[in-house]
Amino acid sequence: MGRRGVRTRYVYPGSQGRHPWDCRGVSRAGAPLVAGHVRYGTRAGWGLLLAVVTGSAIAFLDATVVNVALPTIGADLDATFAELQWVVTGYTLTLAAFIMVSGSLADRLGRRRVYVWGIVAFAVTSALCAAAPTVEVLIGARVLQGVAGALVTPGSLAIIQASFVREDRGRAIGMWAGIVGLAPAVGPPLGGWLTEVNWRWVFLVNVPVAAAALLLTARFVPESTDPAAQQRLDWPGALLAVLALGALTTSLVFAGGEGTSSGPLLVVGAAVVAVLAGVAFVWWEARAPAPMLPLGMFGNRTFAVTNVVTLGVYAALSGMLFFLVIQLQTSLGYRPVAAGLASLPIPVVLLLFSARAGALPERVGPRLPLVAGPLVAAVGVAWLATIDSDTSYLTGVLPGLLVFATGLVILVAPLTTTVLAAAPDRLAGTASGVNNAISRTGGLIAIAALPTVVGLSGEDYADPTALTAGFAPAMLICAGLLAASGLAALAVPNTLDACLPNDQAPAGG
Repeated sequence: MGRRGVRTRYVYPGSQGRHPWDCRGVSRAGAPLVAGHVRYGTRAGWGLLLAVVTGSAIAFLDATVVNVALPTIGADLDATFAELQWVVTGYTLTLAAFIMVSGSLADRLGRRRVYVWGIVAFAVTSALCAAAPTVEVLIGARVLQGVAGALVTPGSLAIIQASFVREDRGRAIGMWAGIVGLAPAVGPPLGGWLTEVNWRWVFLVNVPVAAAALLLTARFVPESTDPAAQQRLDWPGALLAVLALGALTTSLVFAGGEGTSSGPLLVVGAAVVAVLAGVAFVWWEARAPAPMLPLGMFGNRTFAVTNVVTLGVYAALSGMLFFLVIQLQTSLGYRPVAAGLASLPIPVVLLLFSARAGALPERVGPRLPLVAGPLVAAVGVAWLATIDSDTSYLTGVLPGLLVFATGLVILVAPLTTTVLAAAPDRLAGTASGVNNAISRTGGLIAIAALPTVVGLSGEDYADPTALTAGFAPAMLICAGLLAASGLAALAVPNTLDACLPNDQAPAGG
């Protein structure tokens, strides 16, 4: 029985329902089958966490692992700055647009099933990216890879939320958020090392990791569904989201006039399409029989404000990592592996302290970590804005990274814990999908807009003078986004019991 009185049905992997349930809610194989029975720190708990972390990590990893390889990809495939932006934003676009419908799909068809589908599709599309002969083919493969990534993430969090006993969920989600949160930060070091071998290995490495995730899932992850979920899926909503985000990205990328003789017409036309599609999306979601984005969820102030914080924080995180690894290579002369390793302090700090931070909202309430985390991180990014060709790593890069990482430790796990606690258990997949879609949308907008805002285009990614001139204002904009997010978090109620009661949980718009 779930926390809101909603039963979650589990089927042991490979059993097809043949194992009887005993009075303790476990199968003859000894696997936990009843919602809320898995304990953190047990063999079953660690196995389940490892399974969902492994698959989720590759989806998050690919949002940043490519960044450090961009200069090499640009030189090898003769790409412009705008095309390199699309290598990143093409993935984020479909990831953000389909991740919400994926959350609903997981709740209805089975979280484990959809998770497995996503891992298999991710491996296939990663191989397509590795084999791309031109930048146009690479962008197309990245778009498909984003769809696959959208199938993975919401189901993993929903599995954790439904599986662990209530008092262990904060620590379990904290561990998930800490390790998966490492992925964007681990991306540059891993990408740098793989780029030294061949940039195509940046994508090929996903294939063996996906195989490991499948094996772990088959062994440790039970099936769970939402019996109350409607069977219709909101494909019109997903397509409107793709149209709105795609048009917005096109307008932002080409706002610098790059790549077309009719630049102003394309920019304005795409912006108009983005606005119209966005309005149509909201109109449809308010009336759809089974919306992928139940607008009623935003009537909960905790859920609404934490998602605003998510938008700003992940826009800043994506923009900072995108520019930092290029600046280190182009302006400071770092090799790809050195540029990637330079950001290693971020994942190390997250790994050491995120599990403890996940329990902070239960001890001190969510408001303090959600306010303090972004403000501390903003100081770190502002420090990084001073990097130029004469900057020493020990005095100019490392201190900023450590301060930034400290802010992320305070923020990331509590943010995930709070946003999931703000939704009923039966909407765990949907809530996770919404929050992840908003975080990816923040990254998408930042990477599409920042180069244009700071005046970078063409082959400026290879010009130290031009890149440094745009790097500092880009970092300051990211610091401003973090600070604004921290101030917005002041509006978060300082309790985790601000969830919508079951009879108010939105089934529709």
